[in-house]
This record gives sequence, structure tokens and C-alpha cells, in this order.
Amino acid sequence: MKMKHYLRALVVVGCVGVTLAGPPPEIAGPLKTIRSVGPEGHGNAAASAAWKQLAAGNAASLVPILEAMDGANDYALNWLRGAVDAIAGRELDAGGKLPLPALGKFLLETRHHPRARRLAFELIARVDAATTDKLLAGMLNDPSLEIRRDAVQKVISQGNGLVTDGNPPGATLLYQQALNCARDVKQIESLAKKLADLGQPVDLLKHFGFIANWKIIGPFDNAGNRGFTNALPPEQKLDLAGEYDGKAGKVRWQDHVTTDKYGMVDMNQPLGRLKEVTAYATTEFFSGQAQPVELRLGGKNSWKLWLNGKLLFERDEYHANQEIDQYLMPTQLQPGRNVILVKVCQNEEVKEWTGEWEFQLRVTDALGTPIVSAGDANEKLKDN
Repeated sequence: MKMKHYLRALVVVGCVGVTLAGPPPEIAGPLKTIRSVGPEGHGNAAASAAWKQLAAGNAASLVPILEAMDGANDYALNWLRGAVDAIAGRELDAGGKLPLPALGKFLLETRHHPRARRLAFELIARVDAATTDKLLAGMLNDPSLEIRRDAVQKVISQGNGLVTDGNPPGATLLYQQALNCARDVKQIESLAKKLADLGQPVDLLKHFGFIANWKIIGPFDNAGNRGFTNALPPEQKLDLAGEYDGKAGKVRWQDHVTTDKYGMVDMNQPLGRLKEVTAYATTEFFSGQAQPVELRLGGKNSWKLWLNGKLLFERDEYHANQEIDQYLMPTQLQPGRNVILVKVCQNEEVKEWTGEWEFQLRVTDALGTPIVSAGDANEKLKDN
């Protein structure tokens, strides 16, 4: 699985705002120590000793350790998972039992950390796979993406069986149900193909929620990567009526609509296949309310992204791998009009595979569910 890049600040010490129900006294100290680890090895020496204490516990420690994963950072999660695996493995190897009722209760409480719930699911499956298989039927909309993926895969398998049995209409219904719930990109692509084969094509551009309508301006000069580092006129002041000196003459904003099924905005189309250039793309996104979202960008070129004039992130790298939702930027939409500005740069390389000068962008919730622009939300707000 390719790594997704969450572009947000890390809390480097401890975890904030989470109150544990109260672990047993003998593991409370080790849990606190492990939850205090951070990047660059912060707290690792103490965590190593604490982990040995946790891992020496019995099956009764499993759920308290899982509860300690709520609100923990990724570094602590890895330590805690290792302790759970060590305890469960030792208990089962010795012919012992896991606390299935307590694990099941924890699993079904969706407020817990998705990774902790997934771990509880895996522990239950190790000793009672039939039960976890039955549970998947009610987990198609689970907030754990891993559990949801398994639930969707179960429905896909059922649809495949109906195809084999000569029941395409029934398979179509199951595939459509799975597609509505799927958030895994590969599952969505697989389901789109299956539905197309059954005469039900899927509009992936719409399904993923990629932004298709843009205004583009360029090319500006990017010799020596100066176009990436320098603040060019469109990022100093966004004026859609503005005219500026570009790389080879005056440049103005122009409309651009992508019809690519994956929402790829190809700068080569309106501006030409150029090298050492910079361009900008902007769009308006209307929200009926203030809401947390993720801006999810994919692309091979250097880029910067602003929301409502605030720089969210930048990436100075050319012609690396590209995938859907490659960069995930948690942010907040304001009620009404929101302005997105993307700067995309092309370097000097002239090899055939370095011709791409493009990006794709969508707005989603934290699970990857697309959020679409609400039209003129300002007018809607006036009516409330």
C-alpha cells in the first residue's frame, strides 16, 4: 500500500484532550510513558522499558491497552500495538483464551480509535472468524477504513457469486451497494469495471468528487525553480481580470474544464507542452456551513496550495510517483465562498516521462467521502 502524506503539524510530546477510563494500576504508568513518545526518538528509551512491562501482562490487559490507543499519536500507537500482539500471541500459544466479550464490546463502540478497533477485530477473528464474518454485514459504513474495506469486499464477493449463478441484476445491486460504501480507491475502480461490464457505467469524475471547473493562468518563468520559490502576481493578489507579464508575453486567466475521469487538470492542454514554467489554477468552492474537510491532491510536479489566502502546504518535487489522494490536507471551510489556489510548476527535464504538468484535487471528509460545492451558498445563508 502506498504511503499517504498527511500534511499537518505533529504534537511532538504527549497526547491532548483524552481521558482514559482508568487502566489497572499496574499498567497505568507504562501506558502514560508510552503515550508520551514523539518523533525523532523522543521518549523511546523510557518507552522500551515500559513496553516490556506491558508485554508481560495477561489477557486482562488487552482492552485497557486498546483503550489507551484513543488519542495517541502514531508513534505511541505502534508501541501499543506491539504490546497487544505480544500478549495475545503468548496467551494463544499457551492454550489460553482472549476476553472475547470485552473485545467485542470495544469493537462495537465506534468512538474508539480506528486502528484500535481494527486490532480488536483481528484478535476476535483469530479465535472466532465466523463471528467477525457475520459482523461485517453491519460494517459497510464503519469509521475504520480497514474494517469498511473488509465489509465492502464481502459484498463484492457475494456479487461475484451472483454473476457466476447467472443473476446479473442481483449482482448489479450488490455492486452498487458496495460502491456507495467503498472508500478504498482500488475497490472503487474494481467496482466501476464490474458495473460497466454489466451495462452500468460509473462516472468516476463525479463519484470521486474531483473538481473539474477551473480558471488557469500562465505560463510564468520557472528557470532555476525560481517560479516555485518566488511569489508571482496571482498569489500576491488574486485578480481574475488581471493581466501579467508571463514567460513569453502577456498572460490572462482562462476557463478550463477537465473531462478526465480522474479529474486530472493538465496544464499542457491550455498552455502548451512547455518546460521551466509555472502556472496557477483557481476555483471557488461553496459550503453551506463551517466544516472540517480534507483537501486531497495528487500530482507529479512541484506545487503550492492556498485556501482563502492561507498557504496550506507546498511540495518541491518533480516527476515522482502520483496517486489519487496522494497528499491529505486537513483544514476548515468557512460558510459560503471559499477560494482555492494551486500553483503548479514544471522543471527543465526533457525525457519523455517528464512531460506531465498536472494535478487533481478533491474535497472530502476524513474518511474520503467526497464533499461537493453547494452552489451559491452565500444566497442560502441569507435565507437562514
